[in-house]
Amino acid sequence: MRVISGKYKGKKLLGDNIDGTRPTMDRVKESLFGSIQNKIQDSVCLDLFAGSGALGIEALSNGASFCYFIDHNIKSIEAIKENTKNVEAKEIRNEDYKRALKRFNEDNISFDIIFLDPPYKDNLINKSLKKIEEYNLLKDNGLIICEYETEVFDCSYDIIKEKKYGSKKIRIYQKKDH
Repeated sequence: MRVISGKYKGKKLLGDNIDGTRPTMDRVKESLFGSIQNKIQDSVCLDLFAGSGALGIEALSNGASFCYFIDHNIKSIEAIKENTKNVEAKEIRNEDYKRALKRFNEDNISFDIIFLDPPYKDNLINKSLKKIEEYNLLKDNGLIICEYETEVFDCSYDIIKEKKYGSKKIRIYQKKDH
């Protein structure tokens, strides 16, 4: 596992063997970041269910100004800390996604890009989307990138792209400005 583009290109990442995680394949990351490259520069990102932190690190590598990494698994947090050594503009939190989203709401923090890649078996994307909407955590024209297998979603954001990569699917939502 490695960073595929940007200023940290080639950086090796730990965490592909953490129980409950599955790394995003390089070809999926390449396609995904190609799709959102015009939105990354100077963005504030949230890597929820961060795992190894690969998606957030890729965003920082490509010009995001800041990324929050959230995961409830202490082994994931340890991998993220190791993977983000010498990576600037980050905050790493070991907490449950519901608590994290609530705290972002309380602290009045919102995001340009949110990565949602939870364990597939737990069906957490819908629950996360509902909280993100309820707390208004996505900025106008912001993006939510969901990686999933079979989960069906219910939210008011517009689908701007869907793509299948074997058994994995990527769906990108956008919040239209008001």
